[in-house]
Amino acid sequence: MKPRRRVAVLVSGRGSNLGALIAAAAVADYPAEIALVLSNVPEAGGLVLARDHGIAAEVIDHRPFGRDRAAHEAAIDARLHEARIGFVCLAGYMRRLTPLLVDRWAGRMINIHPSLLPSFPGLDTHARALAAGVKIHGCTVHEVTAGVDEGPILGQAAIAVRPDDDAHSLAARVLEQEHRLYPAVLRRALEEGGERPQAEPLLSF
Repeated sequence: MKPRRRVAVLVSGRGSNLGALIAAAAVADYPAEIALVLSNVPEAGGLVLARDHGIAAEVIDHRPFGRDRAAHEAAIDARLHEARIGFVCLAGYMRRLTPLLVDRWAGRMINIHPSLLPSFPGLDTHARALAAGVKIHGCTVHEVTAGVDEGPILGQAAIAVRPDDDAHSLAARVLEQEHRLYPAVLRRALEEGGERPQAEPLLSF
């Protein structure tokens, strides 16, 4: 069996998708080891989750860096290299990245977004989807590029929007699909040797 890739997860909040990745990596044949969790928020719940599972969890707070986003990302990049990380997953990391980090990790950094991109990039996706009257909603794993939620799509999962859905209920059902999709796409990305994985057909549940 091939050595498992050392993966870092960047979080800003509770770490729901981090939990799904940790659970997937607990299976013996999964190709990733969640080796490091970094957050820009000292109070992020994802840090507690990681530590509860014996994973190194650290804070690189963005606030001391002021408006110097590149300096903050240089500190993140240095820690990733120090920890011998080979691949990075963003899981609710609420900072727009600069070319410094994006370029250094091109092809080795992915993100999960709660909509069927290219529809509804950015924030408040569930409320916006309901306001638009869409009948199908879902989530997307994509490669991280300089544009917000603009990277190549690596996988998607879709659900039907119910007549009685509100933003809360829709978010909850999409999140269930995120927890299935993200580990599956990460597995495929790593098993393809770090090359850009081919996007799977739309997954519907």
